[in-house]
Amino acid sequence: MMTISDAGNDLEAARSAFYHRLKDRNMSALWTVLHDLVPRAPRRDQMAASWAYADIRRTLMEAGELITAKEAERRALILENPAWPGESRITPTLYAAIQLVLPGDVAPAHRHTQSALRFVLEGSGAFTAVNGERTFMERGDFVITPNWAWHDHGNDSDVPMIWLDGLDIPLVSFMNVGFSEPGEADRQAVTKPAQDAPARFGSGLLPVDYEASAYSTSPIFNYPYARSRAALEQLRVADVYDACHGIKQKYVHPATGDFAMPTIATFLQLLPRDFDTHPYRSTDSTVFVVVEGRGHSMIGDQRFDWGPMICLCCPPGQR
Repeated sequence: MMTISDAGNDLEAARSAFYHRLKDRNMSALWTVLHDLVPRAPRRDQMAASWAYADIRRTLMEAGELITAKEAERRALILENPAWPGESRITPTLYAAIQLVLPGDVAPAHRHTQSALRFVLEGSGAFTAVNGERTFMERGDFVITPNWAWHDHGNDSDVPMIWLDGLDIPLVSFMNVGFSEPGEADRQAVTKPAQDAPARFGSGLLPVDYEASAYSTSPIFNYPYARSRAALEQLRVADVYDACHGIKQKYVHPATGDFAMPTIATFLQLLPRDFDTHPYRSTDSTVFVVVEGRGHSMIGDQRFDWGPMICLCCPPGQR
């Protein structure tokens, strides 16, 4: 009987014919792709990259002269990872864009299966409405629009509003469950009083009949920067810092203590003056947005200098 070791060229020909027969039967051999499916380390196809706010803002204002908010539905410029041009993603699982809402603009009501966040970069006084409640936004505020929640934006102030949009679009697209629905009117009806959500859920209190599901989105949809920044400042004075992160607090769901959003982890971080972190890496892909201060980050062997409103992305597994 011939063994595999004795077969030589006959074996290679038999294997090749076997693989072709597999294709005809819509099958493939695991052993030919095993190391690609379960690699020993994360793939490094994502690139670290940064976007200067001055460039973003100048380009956004040009867009504001070329297309209206109503025409665009959302007048936003996508931050595309240079490794994936045209794919509308900044990391393997995250979409990021910078949106402009000019005075008098309305970004019309719609809803979609993707979860979204807004992190305000510039301006004061524009609003986001979510499921019948409006919240007015200030620089540094973290605002959530949960998946399948009606939401619209408007700017009744006299200054432009600019914010970062973060969505789980690549993740939802991978699962092929992305769809949306336009609203019947540009502005949804306001059915709840101002500050209703903070009063019900944001004061260390919860309605007695409120039950949060295991993976629900936080019922608080605006985490004001002034309040969050004050908390970090109090911790800074305590002078106890994490070696890798300085002071880093996560935005949480008030009923579960888990992350505020089920598919995107969000944090606010403070690095004290003259503080150098220890190197670290994680399996998370990360988008950083600087609110205050100046410094630099080393990602691999690349140095990225940063200042207010710069956007920076870091690949998973990168030191």
